Amino acid sequence: MRKAFGFGALALAAIILSSPGPASATPVGGSPTPSPTATAPASVEDRATFSYGKHVRQRMDIWWRKDGVVRPAVFVIHGGWWSGGDKKFMTEVSRTYFQLGYVVVNINYRLAQDAAWPAQRTDALDSIATVRRHAAQFNMDPDRYALIGFSAGGHIGAAVGTYGDGVPGLRGVVGVSPVVSPRTAFEDGDEGADHEQRKLRKATIALAGGCDPTECPRIWSSMEVPLHATPQDAPMLSVHSTEEFVPPYQSEMLKQALNEVGVAMNIRAVPGVQHSSPLYRAPGVAESVQSWIIARLAY
Repeated sequence: MRKAFGFGALALAAIILSSPGPASATPVGGSPTPSPTATAPASVEDRATFSYGKHVRQRMDIWWRKDGVVRPAVFVIHGGWWSGGDKKFMTEVSRTYFQLGYVVVNINYRLAQDAAWPAQRTDALDSIATVRRHAAQFNMDPDRYALIGFSAGGHIGAAVGTYGDGVPGLRGVVGVSPVVSPRTAFEDGDEGADHEQRKLRKATIALAGGCDPTECPRIWSSMEVPLHATPQDAPMLSVHSTEEFVPPYQSEMLKQALNEVGVAMNIRAVPGVQHSSPLYRAPGVAESVQSWIIARLAY
């Protein structure tokens, strides 16, 4: 079922999907009958896909409750080497944060082959700004939200967290195997590197529009998250495996830069080689990330 929402000058198309929670999915504007259980409140829940731009990749799934309770939000950013991946792979992560009581925004963004950096950061910022402008539609607190990004999505999230002099309302950023230093990934993928490191090197070049650091230093500088730390940035948490191809020392560079300007950052290193979503599923990782986000978004 389709329904158009007029969001200012931009009409956002919404597609009502299956309900993520115990209540039945219903068209917006209808008269749903909640189906409460012993563990869930009697509230109307919706999950819908909205556009925040004209490109086919500028889409976001929003999960919210129509119960009149204003809630913080969690934005989810998928990985995929900046050239692949899709928000559909973040459905279970989104569902988990929705069940914890948050509004959830699971975004797609233009890939490297669609547009070079900083299009990916711009898309994340635009999706945030769009949802904040229409926070009342989703019973969302526009001044209390966090980001969680995976691998390349962790880079995008960290870049949002260090954008300008701070992004209004952003209370925390989590990166799971975040590529916070594309320049380091480029160098690590030189001769003698393993397959994943070489692949990541190629991905960073593609993200920069096909040029290496000597050919377009300004773009590479823009991609390099630690260079943009300011005192107004959001606190961050990074999780890495100790032996993965995006090693913890990338986040240690960002931690040093943030700490120097008075912003807190925590790094958790987990034994093994798991990367991104497999790392998030490792024992205790998801729970520790959830606890950190809950603490950042607490009233």
